[in-house]
Amino acid sequence: MSQQPFSRPGAVDLSALKRPAPSAPTAPGPGAPAGAGGSGAYAVTLTEQNVAAELEASLTAPVLLVVYSPSRAPASADMAADLALLADEFAGRFLLGTVDVDTSPQLAQMLQVPSVPLVALVVQGRMMPLLQDAPPIDDLRQVITQVLEQMATQGITGRHQPRSGAAPVDAVEGEVVDPRYAPAQEALAAGDLAGAVAAYQALVDANPADTEAAGGLAMATLLHRTADVDAAAARAAGAEHRDDVDAQTLVADLDMLGGHVEDAFTRLIDLVRRTSGAERDAARTHLIGLFAAVGNDDPRVLKGRQLLASALF
Repeated sequence: MSQQPFSRPGAVDLSALKRPAPSAPTAPGPGAPAGAGGSGAYAVTLTEQNVAAELEASLTAPVLLVVYSPSRAPASADMAADLALLADEFAGRFLLGTVDVDTSPQLAQMLQVPSVPLVALVVQGRMMPLLQDAPPIDDLRQVITQVLEQMATQGITGRHQPRSGAAPVDAVEGEVVDPRYAPAQEALAAGDLAGAVAAYQALVDANPADTEAAGGLAMATLLHRTADVDAAAARAAGAEHRDDVDAQTLVADLDMLGGHVEDAFTRLIDLVRRTSGAERDAARTHLIGLFAAVGNDDPRVLKGRQLLASALF
């Protein structure tokens, strides 16, 4: 694959996961270590019911996935506890999702887990293996630091809000998070996509120059309009109707969710070239919304804008 930065060998596309109806949270299974099982402020126990909604959070900031087995690999359970401590230490720079294969074997199968233990990075719905052993906490801290530094160079600097046991992040390492964004971020974290769209829209209505709110609105809208889409049917329709704006923009949305950012841009730029009038304007407007979702400073967006200008003029 040529897409950057989410094209690491071994990446697993999680976009096919469907979010079931909400259900009561599942308590950690017997033998779950303290700190594992989502008990930290920035850790959550993943279940078949919540996994799709929780991994959607990777569209705004990294999610670290740890798969462990207290019965088969006791050291992996200790590692899960260490990662929960580190999640609090990094104060929202990643969200820890924990999977105990002893209590959730079907979830591990859904996530295509090759072996236990496993630590994987999830960014923009793509899961990339990092570790398949259980190193000590100092080594884990070093690996996570390196990964987050690499993500920062690629413009991925978002933070998660705490799930429990801590106040909302308002100032970390000199970075001030505007509390106005908290309702939208909390709605996203809860899987309330309509609520997130409404919260971001209110911010944009109040201040159209707020680029952060505009970007959040674009991403929340993308998630909302694709929430119940049959991906296979949508792609089949896109292949059959190459000049249908609705069909092509929907496939572009799915490309975005799968981490294929450049593919999404190219699809719509080509559509702009092939269409005219209202159809061309609709394709252009949709593409600009995807630019906002990625971020106007992203190199892929800068390149996409150049190609769009060439297609238009």
